[in-house]
Amino acid sequence: MRAILGVLVLLALGSCSRPQLEPVTVETQQSALLQAEVARLVTYPRFGDFDPYEWESRKPQTYPIHGIDVSRWQADIDWNAAKRAGVSFAFFKATEGGDLKDPKFDNHRLGARAAGVPWAAYHYYYFCRSAEEQARWFIRNVPRGADLPHVLDMEWTPRSKTCTKRPSGAKVRSEARKFLAILQAHYDRRPIIYTTVDFYKDTGIGQVGGTEFWLRSVAGHPSEVYPGGRWTFWQYTGTGEVPGVEGEVDINVFRGGPEAWVRWRDRIGG
Repeated sequence: MRAILGVLVLLALGSCSRPQLEPVTVETQQSALLQAEVARLVTYPRFGDFDPYEWESRKPQTYPIHGIDVSRWQADIDWNAAKRAGVSFAFFKATEGGDLKDPKFDNHRLGARAAGVPWAAYHYYYFCRSAEEQARWFIRNVPRGADLPHVLDMEWTPRSKTCTKRPSGAKVRSEARKFLAILQAHYDRRPIIYTTVDFYKDTGIGQVGGTEFWLRSVAGHPSEVYPGGRWTFWQYTGTGEVPGVEGEVDINVFRGGPEAWVRWRDRIGG
């Protein structure tokens, strides 16, 4: 019996001397995954510009996360090269009005997906068709599975050959809300609104709540051009130069840092 007690005492002393391991929690696992995703990002890319603007205030290069938006005007893109250079996201034109589909949409979408570039699609809105009709057209042509929320592109269309209507701000906001609601019900994520300086001022589109904004401003920081405006993405040039893309391309930044980007990106997509 004494021998057995001695062994038990030794075992107890040995167990007391061992370091206690911290328990692995869901929070620590999530933090590790987040840091791993952040480490894979290419931040603060130095893209070129065919017609650069001399930024006097906060420069877009001070933001770490950059991406592009493309349409039929961009030829085949080397998405692997673009990603290596620092393209962290991409938006593709998918539809226009109620009867036009961008002929390069599927090619861009599949190429970006194969290279692991997070993507979503945008719809170019015309005020000669109802919000319901245009939303149905978008849904018909854009499959579920996007990594990011889709986009409603609202701006004036003075050069259109078929529709140059300029409805009141109240009408614009009402149509926007209808379109957003239909897409949210289908894709389970609220779309973003993209717009331009004149449209924003003329229509009060910034009053639409419950959504995020992507603002175009190629000659000034959004805080100057859209005083008090909310934004998640800023399109800062339409003449950008990005590896893997032939010719000019729109370049954008995400408002937050790398960790904020990963958290935002990984919310439920469409």
